[in-house]
Amino acid sequence: MSLATAAVGTAPEKSVTAGVRSALESVFDAVAATRADTAQLLARVAAEGRRPATVDLAALRPGLHLRLARHALVSGVGFVAAPGLLGDVPAWLEWWQSDADGGVRPLLLDLDPAQSAYADYTHWDWFALPRDTGERAVAGPYVDYLCSDEYSLTLSAPVQMEGRFAGVAAADVYLRHFEAAVLPMLRGLPGPAHLVNARGRVTASADPAHLAGSLTKGPDFAAVLERARPVRFRGLRLIPCPDVPLVLVISPSQG
Repeated sequence: MSLATAAVGTAPEKSVTAGVRSALESVFDAVAATRADTAQLLARVAAEGRRPATVDLAALRPGLHLRLARHALVSGVGFVAAPGLLGDVPAWLEWWQSDADGGVRPLLLDLDPAQSAYADYTHWDWFALPRDTGERAVAGPYVDYLCSDEYSLTLSAPVQMEGRFAGVAAADVYLRHFEAAVLPMLRGLPGPAHLVNARGRVTASADPAHLAGSLTKGPDFAAVLERARPVRFRGLRLIPCPDVPLVLVISPSQG
């Protein structure tokens, strides 16, 4: 596989990638605030010479409720603890989400590994990518069976305690809301276009050949994001969105 450096993106492409960045950064703002609150809380507990517990994480709730109210794209937000972090339970999600009536409710899962219904979240991209890379991530689209049964994106970032991975701060976005925000921009480009994450999963598409949720194979999208400049791959234009881990893919125009 070979990625060739492409010319600097055109004005329409720059406008689209800037618009995508703006939409996602509003969600990452909620993730960053949750990350900061959680890191501060865990540092305070560590200074007391003890392990954190679920009762400590309850202090995050006012901020989480506020973020649900303030961030239009955010449907769920919270902190997901690394297994073994807390002293009173093996795993935990301090997670709150909007309900159909405009209120907020907690997510309640079976997190006992001894039970058959145990919800092991450690293999999901939104947890594994920040844990393994130390970077923030965009996971999905996927059907969010843990939280909403909705097709969703999850944006996340790692949280540390005393220099070690302690879990992730994260926020959910319903895919229908994200697509509503970015599809008009994609449709304005001079060629079929779609957005993918670092693993090639399509997050929004104005290209009938690449449906949301499918995989775009071939290019190393993680390498494109690392290069942080437009490249070409077999006729495709690959333009990384500034500061967010998505790549704009533009296919040759058919007309």
